[in-house]
Amino acid sequence: MIPRWLCLEVVHLNYYMNSSLNVCIVDDDDIYQFTVIKTLKALKLTDRIMVFSDGEEALDFMLDHLNEDDVLPDVIFLDIDMPVMDGFQFMEEYIKLKPSLGKKIIIYMVSSSVDPADIERANKIGEITDYIVKPITHDQLKSIIQELESNGRL
Repeated sequence: MIPRWLCLEVVHLNYYMNSSLNVCIVDDDDIYQFTVIKTLKALKLTDRIMVFSDGEEALDFMLDHLNEDDVLPDVIFLDIDMPVMDGFQFMEEYIKLKPSLGKKIIIYMVSSSVDPADIERANKIGEITDYIVKPITHDQLKSIIQELESNGRL
């Protein structure tokens, strides 16, 4: 498991990248975390990556930095199945928190689940931009970030 403090280390290690995009990965799968971090760094899409192993850690971070738009994530890649607080539970709490946030956060639910019930449930949550079935590819990540930037959503 990648420790919570790693999010700060990743921020400092990526000083050479041009983007100030804050990307947040909320997933308990170490291999997935590692892969997404490496992909974002290789494609030079961001210089700020936060990693949390469950929804509660991510939510606590957001609560601790409620009025710090430059620290809060711009994009969250959120898993469904995690210990402590799963992706759907995170979304329930995020919806309550959203009016207190000073910025719009784009959320993608990224899961290995192909269960139609999970996909339908995610699609009913207006705050979720899209549902992506793992593994997320280099091209998908690049396309998502470029599309968000070109549409002015970031």
